[in-house]
Amino acid sequence: MTRLEKLLSQYAAYHLDKRNVATHFVGIPLIVFSIICLTAKADFIISGYSVTFALILMVLSTLYYLSLDLFFGLLIGILFVLVYPLAIRIADMSITYWLVGSILIFIVGWIFQFIGHFYEKKKPAFTDDIIGLIIGPLFVMAEFIFAIGLRKELQRTVFMEAQKLRLEMDHSSANVESS
Repeated sequence: MTRLEKLLSQYAAYHLDKRNVATHFVGIPLIVFSIICLTAKADFIISGYSVTFALILMVLSTLYYLSLDLFFGLLIGILFVLVYPLAIRIADMSITYWLVGSILIFIVGWIFQFIGHFYEKKKPAFTDDIIGLIIGPLFVMAEFIFAIGLRKELQRTVFMEAQKLRLEMDHSSANVESS
């Protein structure tokens, strides 16, 4: 099993309910965008060019995703390139509008996340493994790609492993509850 398959399967084990996955299609992009907006305000100049903390985070994230899968890494990198100008426009607003707007986007994103986990009856994946915070955007991208009919073999592998992991999780929590 590749590292990509393992990470997606571990994350997917917490996301088998379609309603939960649907809320993640809204929540995760909002959270990621809010973080980009929040970190786009902090910048420094290198050789006459403004480099923001958001840009550094996006480049590092894209490099990590590329290390897992070229296709997904490229797609996420392209999305970062597309949303970055909007994040810069928000960061250029007054401190009040920038901060309140970014925080509201962040809160709304998390509301969607927790609504999804209410349906799932499972806590978010990051509560057991902090890597889940960076795998979330990759999971949403993978689910989108699966939904349009691409990467079917990866989808089968991830889903089968996720079901197995979920059974282990459910069995483990049942044992804890009966103790």
